[in-house]
Amino acid sequence: MYRFLLTRQWVILTLLALVLMPTMVELGFWQFHRHQHRVAQNELISRNLKAEPLPVTDLTSPGHTVPRADYWRAVTATGTFDTEHEVVVRRRTSEDDRIGVHVLTPLDLRDGGTVLVNRGWVPAAPNQTGYPDVPPAPRGEVTVTGRLKADETTGSSGIKDLAGLPDRQVMLINSEQQAHLLSREVLGGYIEQTAPEPSGGLPEQIASPDDSSIGAHMAYAVQWWLFVAAVPVGWIILVRREKRDREEAAAKGEPAGTAGQPEPASA
Repeated sequence: MYRFLLTRQWVILTLLALVLMPTMVELGFWQFHRHQHRVAQNELISRNLKAEPLPVTDLTSPGHTVPRADYWRAVTATGTFDTEHEVVVRRRTSEDDRIGVHVLTPLDLRDGGTVLVNRGWVPAAPNQTGYPDVPPAPRGEVTVTGRLKADETTGSSGIKDLAGLPDRQVMLINSEQQAHLLSREVLGGYIEQTAPEPSGGLPEQIASPDDSSIGAHMAYAVQWWLFVAAVPVGWIILVRREKRDREEAAAKGEPAGTAGQPEPASA
């Protein structure tokens, strides 16, 4: 009755179904894990942004790698901006997706040491290679509040670190690179400035990270798992239809697999 399942086309179809099912299970779990990661990240962002700011030196030091648990942690730093060694970070977008640069200024701390401060976004120079018009940093001693971020690398950011850039322009915010250029120790990571706000609106301060959106990963996971259930159901429907067609063909005396085919035209 079901000997047709041993035919080449049905063996291939069955094997394909058996391969698709575990694959779709894995894809469902992949989306589910992405959902869990996003939820955990949102909780981390929310917790660290709401925390009472700590002195940046309590969380990082020269050569220190900022751990994930401290990402976006509110921190403060008091010192004097070293505008002579300020650089811009190329190919950065504003909140409304305009292409420009981020302004990265070293802050020499009152108690010693240096920390990098991302003061925000400004438009790139018209020719894209010249140094842009950057509003000056505040003079004298200033207390900066912001979000602690980890050093950028090509692996973590997906941004290629290009060589041969114009003077005072970089692709990545990286304390080790800047320490080499400054010839002095720099605290690991950097501060994404949130206060004080600049006069005149520039540099545009970087928007807070989203801690509410969880995306559609859970919906995609459920979708993949529903597909898993649909595969055997579809296979059974096809088997029953094939069995019915063959039985009808046998009742009519037709060769198996020819039911429903048009008769040849007469001469």
